[in-house]
Amino acid sequence: MSTEASLKSSTKVVSSKSSTKNNATTKPAVNTYERNNTAMNRPSTIFILALALTFGAMAPVVCANAQERLRVAWAGGASNAAVWIVQEKGLMKKQGVNAEFISVNASPMALQAMIAGEVDVIVTSVTTLVNSRLTGADVVMIVSIVPTFPAHIVTAKSVTDIKQLKGKTGGVGRAGTTTEIGMRLGLSRLGIDPNSDVKLVPVGATADALAALSKGLVQFSILVEPFVREAEKLGFKSLVDIGSLNIPFHWNAALTREATIRSKGPLMAKFTRALVEAIHIFKTDKDATLKIISKFTRITNPDSLERTHQAFARLLPETPSPSPEGVKTYIDYLTANRPEAAKVNPKEFVDLSFIQEVQASGFIRQLYGR
Repeated sequence: MSTEASLKSSTKVVSSKSSTKNNATTKPAVNTYERNNTAMNRPSTIFILALALTFGAMAPVVCANAQERLRVAWAGGASNAAVWIVQEKGLMKKQGVNAEFISVNASPMALQAMIAGEVDVIVTSVTTLVNSRLTGADVVMIVSIVPTFPAHIVTAKSVTDIKQLKGKTGGVGRAGTTTEIGMRLGLSRLGIDPNSDVKLVPVGATADALAALSKGLVQFSILVEPFVREAEKLGFKSLVDIGSLNIPFHWNAALTREATIRSKGPLMAKFTRALVEAIHIFKTDKDATLKIISKFTRITNPDSLERTHQAFARLLPETPSPSPEGVKTYIDYLTANRPEAAKVNPKEFVDLSFIQEVQASGFIRQLYGR
């Protein structure tokens, strides 16, 4: 999603046994770094995924002696690196679990597959969690992987103060996407009214936002790495690191169903443990992590990989607790257009028990040598 990449994501599956390929083309491909997380009803997606599951389009990560089976679906880009590490390092296999990791084009597809019982866990944002639960689904968050916005407000170099954005046009994703929410909440936190002080227009995914900025269609935009780097190469700069504002918001998290917890609680505990270990690997084994990010995103530029790693290494929590505060931020955001959201309790959207179990076991202290 940059001037060096045209991002048109398609449903794909990556196996931990698949070979690493660096596809050298004149336009190096970069995976989608933003997802559209509105909870849309697309019945056909369940049929498509069911076909894939039935006819083997997905390559399973097989553990010959495994007694348990887990299916995890994810959508998006480098915010999923912890999941990729679980897959590539065999962190479920070593716990005796036969795990399949399924890449899908968009979060609504993953959600519908989970509701239909085709997958056990999906990795996506709090928007999917809240929107699905408000419509009656028994979806709950068990791990928060990226607990805030890993995004930047990018402008021309001549802009030195956030107040200079007043009266200007900014590029965001569609209404309800994480980038649109991040821009609005970031501006609000800095004293800019996103409804009256500026004009925000939907320009598409991050690649489109960068293109709109470079063509002068918008004067500021919201980007994540490595697209901030690409913008800098074009003469723009990061005016605000939204992540530094510490706005509680689950950009990426592991979701499952309450029914799944009742029937497969021990399996969810193992997956939680694996994610905790994967985050440790991300933070402490940069070389291995960069190779995994490169494999899944097809980014080969060392600086882009470094910037991407740095952006998430400081945000991934050692103890990835699914805090109610990160849910409340989005619920509060929704209440203007969905008054019923004000009546719900954010604590009902999360299950802290699995992280608490890992903490109590001393596993996190052991990982970090404390």
